[in-house]
Parts: sequence; structure tokens; C-alpha cells
Amino acid sequence: MATNEVWGTGTATAEGLVVGDVPLIARAFELGDVRDVEFLAAGIMNRNWRIGSAAGTYALKLLCDVPAELARRNASVLDGLAAAGLPVCAPVRTVQGEALLSIGSRDYLVSPWAQGVHREGIKLSLTEVESFGAVVAELHNALSVQAGVVLPAAENRPRAMVTGPETALAKADRLLRRLADLDEPAEFDAIARGLLEDRKVLIDKYRSSVPVAGEALGLFGWVHGDLQYRNIMWSGGSVSAVLDWDRVAVKALGEEVCRTAQVQFGGEHGYLDLDRVAAFVTGYRSLRSLPRADLADAVDRLWWKRMSDYWIFEFHYDRADHGPDALLEPSERLLAWWTDRRQEVQEAYAAGA
Repeated sequence: MATNEVWGTGTATAEGLVVGDVPLIARAFELGDVRDVEFLAAGIMNRNWRIGSAAGTYALKLLCDVPAELARRNASVLDGLAAAGLPVCAPVRTVQGEALLSIGSRDYLVSPWAQGVHREGIKLSLTEVESFGAVVAELHNALSVQAGVVLPAAENRPRAMVTGPETALAKADRLLRRLADLDEPAEFDAIARGLLEDRKVLIDKYRSSVPVAGEALGLFGWVHGDLQYRNIMWSGGSVSAVLDWDRVAVKALGEEVCRTAQVQFGGEHGYLDLDRVAAFVTGYRSLRSLPRADLADAVDRLWWKRMSDYWIFEFHYDRADHGPDALLEPSERLLAWWTDRRQEVQEAYAAGA
């Protein structure tokens, strides 16, 4: 079927792409005739599609979770990283040389289709995990040197925000009141109620272990911000592309290393594969020094952040966004598992120091 017969109606698809935008996108980015458009359901925040066209295969992103100006800046960051030979997909530019195309209130980005597959961290070999740690170190090195990367100098030390136990308990109580007001609670609501009650018990038990608020300790700089497995492509046993640079920010390096290992190596299943955590950190430290104290502090802060944060509950009940619902139960299992093994977790993160 010809492109204009498929995409010329101007109506919106079920996934949120305005059909009439497709020929405008193809013309602006010089993609040629669009042959097929496939919605990518794996994304949690922004909306993404795979576009097959006369010029090749591309990834189309509709921005929903990042301001346009920030997206433009991050596109320039990718240009610099790609020029330095790192595994990223520099965005396609429009005929006017812009990374972003605005149509009405909608902002689109187009990138070359990244070759490879997503692989959960717990399915990687220890050798692959160690090489992944080295890739993250390479990215941090490139962002800190800023060779060809358009970012301001990371001069101001980031602050470590901490939610106190009383505030955390109050958040749980507010959500419990929301649940109590439901006319017809569903199965998810009953599960959520029990998990909130369990969380309150944990917070009260460990209120003396709250990290100190203030400036983050140790090394800091620009980081990717969300290195979970859906943002990593693998091909032939190596990282072929690091995707989704929407959350580039200045943070403690230990924070990114700690969180990356947590989300990659079992976090979504309710535990941490500590052998893979250790291999990842060893790979990172093979190319960039990261003091043991930096990671120990980051581990404690991430543990307490999970203890005091309710983002999945808040997405469901405050935003009516059910995208992360499936993460709720494994997230709470991870918190309980981690709390019972805090010293073992710290020892895994100390690998290679």
C-alpha cells in the first residue's frame, strides 16, 4: 500500500502518533517514502516507533517526558559522543539542520535504527557484564573530558536529597487514604495496600539508618541518568548502542554506577545478582577510578531512596499512569531482600577497589 494511502488521513493512532504527521516527518528528515510504522510498546515514558522507509530504518520518538530545549541539548551531546567513537546513535538532522521537529504541540526526534537486541543484565555472562562496566566508564570519561560534547562544565557539586522517615511515613499514609476512598478496589489496590503497610514497618524499623542530606560525596560529573537494560543494545557479545539520553545530568558518579547495577542485575525481579554487580563494578574501575567510599555512600543512599520513595504508587494513583504497575511487586521484594543483606550488597559494590 502506498505511503500516502496509509498515512494521509490526519487522524491519531491508538498509540498516540498523529497519522498526518508521518509524511511531514519523512519530508523534514529526508526519509523518503515510509513503508511501515511499528509502535514500540517497551517504552515506559516517551512514545517510540520503528519506521521503515526508502532511506532505511529509523527510530521515531515523540517527546512526552522531556522539554524540547533539553532534547536539543542532549542531541548535541550525542553528536559529540558518536564522533568520539562511542556506541551511541547521533540523531538525524532535518533539512534545516535541526535535531527536533515540532508539529503543533508535538516534538519529534529521529535516530538511525540501532542494531542489536536488548538483553537483561542477569542473562549476560560475567565477561559481558565486566565489559559493560568498562563502557559506562568510557562514557563517563568522555562526558567529563567533554571532547566535542556540548555541555557546561560540571563545577557545582550535586546535593544529595534525603526524605526523612516522618515524611516517608506521611506519604504512605496519604496513599493509604486514597486507597480507603476507592468505591470498588481492584486486586492491584489490595496488593498496594499490603505493600504500603509493609513499607511503613520497614521505615519505622530502620529510621536510625537514614543517610545525611547535603552535598554528594566523592567524584561527580555528567552522566547518562538511566542505564537500564531497555536502553542498552547488544550485538556479538558487545554493547552496540546506548539509547535514551533524556536524563543527562550532573550527579555523583557512584550514584550512576550503583543504580545501573541495581536496575540491570535483578532489580526488576526482586533481588540483586551480586556476582554480576561485582563484575560490573570491576569493569568500571578498570577504566576509571572510583573510591570504595564513594560507592558505599551511593549504595546506602539508593537503598534509603527506595525505602522512602513511592513513585510507582504515585504514577498509578496520582497520574492514572499504569505503565509501571508490573514493577510494583518486584520493586517491593527487592527492598525487603536488600534490607536483609545490606552488608553483602556493600561487599559486592566494593569489588575492584
